[in-house]
Parts: sequence; structure tokens; C-alpha cells
Amino acid sequence: MTQTDETAGRSGSQEPIRVLIVDDHALIRRSLELALAAEPDIEVVGEASDGQEAVEIADRLLPDVVLMDVRMPRQSGIEATRVIKASVPSARIVMLTVSDEEEDLFEAIKAGATGYLLKDVQIDEVPDAVRGVHEGQSLINPAMAAKLISEFANMSRKEAERPPQLPVPRLTEREMEVLRLVAKGMNNREIAKQLFISENTVKNHVRNILEKLQLHSRMEAVVYAVRERLLEIT
Repeated sequence: MTQTDETAGRSGSQEPIRVLIVDDHALIRRSLELALAAEPDIEVVGEASDGQEAVEIADRLLPDVVLMDVRMPRQSGIEATRVIKASVPSARIVMLTVSDEEEDLFEAIKAGATGYLLKDVQIDEVPDAVRGVHEGQSLINPAMAAKLISEFANMSRKEAERPPQLPVPRLTEREMEVLRLVAKGMNNREIAKQLFISENTVKNHVRNILEKLQLHSRMEAVVYAVRERLLEIT
């Protein structure tokens, strides 16, 4: 399995995916723990009931994936995400939310979150969500991606007067195609089908895009591309 630089530092596929669960509701934490406990390739290494506790535990345990509630006492999930991404950049952070309409989600993505997971998700879907995020996919459905891209486009227009930075790393035509589809919220399998290439080839393209742009996640690449006007999004 090809890994991005963000996950390459972690031991090989024999090592379980280390997960930190963060939510101020004990029942939700317990439900997520039960959903993951039976999976041999996933290990719940810790739990936290607020953002401040999450930061402390993440710094100590270095989880691969963090399931992070958006709204919590003491420190919000967005604030905690920002701090954890600075101290543990390899961590993939997924926001737990009751609705994909929450305005906080855009701020969460800007803070470094990889995507979101609705709290009413089927419990047996959680392990695959964790695996997908760990492999470099973004948990962003097409509807949410459209909202995010609209926000990114607004950011780009506001910065229209900003002088362009020199130089912008050059992406190949195929890499630009992949980046545009990533921006639409497509996962690797969907991109492979769209472009008639293998899923492994898509992973390689995504890895090359991140390396060239010196970024850590797919969503960061989209934000960068819109800001530098590499993507024409209306």
C-alpha cells in the first residue's frame, strides 16, 4: 500500500491504526470505542472529553487518527485540531458533527481536519472511515465539497489583488486533472474510474501533488490550488 509522506513515518501495515476518540458525551465515546474494538487493525489508544484534554493526550500518544467532536467545553474541537496539527502533523483528524450544515466545518478544514463524520452514521461504517482517512482519503461528501469549494473561491476572489507568489510548483496535466476531481470530493476509487486509471496510480498522483506543493493533506492541496489560482472554480 502506497503511503503519503504524512503516514510514511508510521510503522508498516502490520501496526494497528492508533485512534484517539474525543467527545464530551461518554455514550458517544463508548459507541465509537465498541465499533472499533473488534477490528484487529485498529487500536483505540485513548479518549478525551474536551479539546484541552485531547491536545495533552495527542501530544503524549501520537495517534494516527483523531475522531474529534466539533463543540466541547474548555476548548472546542476546532481549536484543538489547530494545536494538534501543529504538534502532531502526522495525525489525521476527523470532525464528529450532528449535521453537515454546521458552519464550523469550514473552519475545521482550514484548521487541518481531514473531513467529517456524522454522529448518526451507521456504526459499522466507522472502521472503514478510519481506514480510509489513514490511507489518505478525505471524508468529504460531494455536497460538502461543493460548499467548501465555494468558500475557497470566495477566498480566492478576495485575494485577487494579492501579487502572485513566485514560483508556483508546476503540476502535470494529469496531476491537475486529479486535483480537480479531489476538489469535487471524489475518493481515489471514484477518480480512478473517472480517468480510466488504476486506484494505485491515483494514489501516486496525489502523493506527487502533495510533495510538489509541500503540503500534508488533500484538502490543503485544494485550498492552496484555489488560492494560487491553479484551479478555475466558479
